Amino acid sequence: MRPRTYFIGSEIYRNSRYANRHPLAIPRVSTVIDLARALHWLPDEVYLDSPVASVEELCRFHDPDYVAAVQRAERQQKTDPELRDRYNIGRMENPVFGEIFRRPATAAGASLLAADMIADDRADRIYTPAGGTHHGQPDRASGFCYFNDPVLCIRRLQDRGVRRIAYVDLDAHHCDGVEAATFGDEDVLTISTHEHGRWPHDATVVQRQSRSVVNIAMPRGTNDAEFRLLIDHLVLPRVHQFDPEVLIVQAGADALDDDPLSRLSLSNRALWRTIRQIDRIAPKMIVLGGGGYNPWSVARCWTGIWGVIAGFARPSRLPQGAESVLRALTWQRSAGRNPPAHWFTTLADQLTDLPVRPEIRTLMQEEAGVAHVA
Repeated sequence: MRPRTYFIGSEIYRNSRYANRHPLAIPRVSTVIDLARALHWLPDEVYLDSPVASVEELCRFHDPDYVAAVQRAERQQKTDPELRDRYNIGRMENPVFGEIFRRPATAAGASLLAADMIADDRADRIYTPAGGTHHGQPDRASGFCYFNDPVLCIRRLQDRGVRRIAYVDLDAHHCDGVEAATFGDEDVLTISTHEHGRWPHDATVVQRQSRSVVNIAMPRGTNDAEFRLLIDHLVLPRVHQFDPEVLIVQAGADALDDDPLSRLSLSNRALWRTIRQIDRIAPKMIVLGGGGYNPWSVARCWTGIWGVIAGFARPSRLPQGAESVLRALTWQRSAGRNPPAHWFTTLADQLTDLPVRPEIRTLMQEEAGVAHVA
C-alpha cells in the first residue's frame, strides 16, 4: 500500500438508484468498495467517508437558482413542466429520484475534499470513483450529471493556490461541461479522448481553438493498440510539456468493449496502463470515475484502477469473496442474462491489440498539425 493514498466513498450509493431502466440504475461505487474490501485492498485507514457539498460550495460554479431547483425536486419528488424545460430535470436523461440532490452533492463533496487534501499536502493520490460528472452545466443538468464535480474540484484547487492543473478525460463521451468552464484558462490543460460522433456530438480535433484544449475524437472500434498509440504520442507529451502541479484524471469505464453506450473497443487494461503512466509523471493526482453502464465491467475496471493507484498486485484469479461480490450483481439488459465467466473470476479483460487502422494515423497527423499551428 502506497503512503498518502486515499479512497473517498459513501454508503449513499448503496441504497440510491436512478429511475428504473435508466443506464445508471445499477450498483457501481458500492460494488467497487465491496470488491476492493474482498481483495483486502481497502483498509480502514485509507477509506474516507465523503462529505456532502454545501449549497455555497456548489454555487462556486452552479447558479443558485438551479441548485435550489434540484433541492426542491428532491423534497417534492417531482418537477413541473416549466422547471423541466428550464433546468432539464425530470426528463428521462436526468430523472427525479430519491436522492437527486444529496447523491450528486456527495460526489461533489468528495472531489472538493480531494482538492483540499492535495492542496494541504495531506495526500499525493486520491481516488473518488463517484466523481467525474463532466457534463453538468452551470444552470442545468445534462447527460446524467446534475453537478459538475470536476469543475468544482479544479476551482477549489485554484482557490487554494494551485496554479497549473491538467485534466485528462478518458470517458467515451466528450467532457463538454468541463471544457466550457475552463476554456481560455491557460493554467488549465484539458485533454479529452472520446468517441467521434458520440453524444454530445462535438469536439473533434480540428475544432480546437485554444492552446490549453486537446480533443482526440477516436473512431468507432478504437482498440487497445490504437489507444496506446494516441496516449503515448498525443496525450502524455502534452502533459509533460504543460508540467502541471496537480493532474486530475476522469476514468469513465464506458469506453470499454463491454459497455452498451459506446462503440469503442478498449479493454480495462488499456485504462489501467494509462493511469499507471500518468501516475509516474504526476506530482499529485486525483482520479475520478465517470461513465460506465455495465455493472461488471465498471466494478472490475474501477477496482483495478484503485489497485494501480494504491500499488496492489492484481491476482490472476479472484478469491472466492471477490467472486461472490460479482456473482451477486444483476443486469436487466440482454448481456446480463448469460454473462461470460471472466466477468466473475478475473479483474482483467483480454487485450484488444488489433492492427492500427489508417484513420488512427490520420488522427495523429491532424492533432500534430493543430498543435504545430497553436
